[in-house]
Amino acid sequence: MFNRENKSVETLTNDLPAQNTQVIDVSQKKMNETLKNRLRKYIKKLDDTNTSTNKEESEQIEVETFKQLYKPKLDGEVETYKKIPKFYFKLPHLDDVLAQKLREETRAQFLQKKSKELLDNSELKHLWSLLEKSNGSYSMANSDELTIDYLQFKKIRDEAGPKYRPYFTAEVFGRLQAAEGGIGRVRGVSLFNYVMRRVWLQQTRIGLSLYDVTGQGYLTEHDLESYIAELVPSLAALDGLDSSFTSFYVCTAARKFLFFLDPLRVGRVRIRDVLSCSFLDDLLELREEDLPMELQEQNWFSAASALRVYGQYLNLDRDHNGMLSINELAGYGSGTLTRAFLQRVFQQCLTYDGEMDYKTYLDLVLALENRRQPAALAYLFRVLDINSQGYLDAFTLNYFFKAIQEQMVAHGAEPVNFDDVKDEIFDMIRPEHPSRITLQDLIRSGHGHTAVSILLELHGFWAYENREALAAAGDHA
Repeated sequence: MFNRENKSVETLTNDLPAQNTQVIDVSQKKMNETLKNRLRKYIKKLDDTNTSTNKEESEQIEVETFKQLYKPKLDGEVETYKKIPKFYFKLPHLDDVLAQKLREETRAQFLQKKSKELLDNSELKHLWSLLEKSNGSYSMANSDELTIDYLQFKKIRDEAGPKYRPYFTAEVFGRLQAAEGGIGRVRGVSLFNYVMRRVWLQQTRIGLSLYDVTGQGYLTEHDLESYIAELVPSLAALDGLDSSFTSFYVCTAARKFLFFLDPLRVGRVRIRDVLSCSFLDDLLELREEDLPMELQEQNWFSAASALRVYGQYLNLDRDHNGMLSINELAGYGSGTLTRAFLQRVFQQCLTYDGEMDYKTYLDLVLALENRRQPAALAYLFRVLDINSQGYLDAFTLNYFFKAIQEQMVAHGAEPVNFDDVKDEIFDMIRPEHPSRITLQDLIRSGHGHTAVSILLELHGFWAYENREALAAAGDHA
């Protein structure tokens, strides 16, 4: 809409792309001036009559002005003005079966082509043999210490062939050299490991892309579950998994990707993020047949871990209806989660007739078991932020700590003064604003997990209160 607050006519016209201004002749400049004058008169008329155009009139004026200014250019001899290449392609509608099939087949052909460009096992063995024959400097007793200079690096690249060239660039040599602190040389093992890792990432990227239905670089929850379900038979550590539990295992595994890689809760994760995080490594670690039980217990994706989490859920579900009420969830862990916190969880999270399903329970477990992680702190912060104001103040802290004080009384202990706890929390976090704690403050401080634990459960508060005694006991042990 043209009014007094709009930019001047000169500014409006100057904002337009000024490409190949040398081709604009004198007549074109005169036409531009004529249009500018016409716009000036129109705006002046509106100012004199103290009126304004409606939205439709304003848009019509802008369209007509644009056409008159740019039509001479579009009709000119400059090739780029005659045709702008198409750069946006809409996804076909779901009911357009032919277009969907064409897109699916095209993507399959593309991924197959990219897969053929990767090095296979025999080609990787050939690369290692070239490294050993490179006449690099190394001890005969330990070939792992083989090092090569840049000339040998290029020689290996030329001998290997064109398929190896993407892995033998000057940038790769420089990065490997810098990572090892060497001067003019890189270790053969480091180069070989780099090539293997890059091939594995590309293979995994292609494998994940096969489940990307839209081809936009994202995986939905259903896509992730399909990928994991087809991966399960190849994981040796899951051989003893009961077939009736497989669907629950897949749900448990996929939930970790979504919880940590989908902070906005839009229901999808980027394939790039899946590749860059360590979760996929943890999942594929289960291919090892003799994985120690200690490592399995620490791995969220192991059968032992999945059975533990699901077993806890079944034990909490006392009425066996497949859902958890607030009273049933109160028995989680040490049973000291406060009522105030549990009520906020049920207010903030998706529930069904006031009860929590397994997926929502998994989110809570991931948040409570990974309180040091930013995604977990963000989840708990949303629960604690009772007024949805973006920060925690003294009122909010007092609201949750009252429930801690009530639990202390119920256990026969003398309640601690809130002001002392409040001061300790603010001293611990050191927020930018002296009376407000934001999520960024919690993450930046490095003590966010301790602060939220003090407010969520009596067990967490006691652990903080007796931290010195617990540390001393640990030292003696």
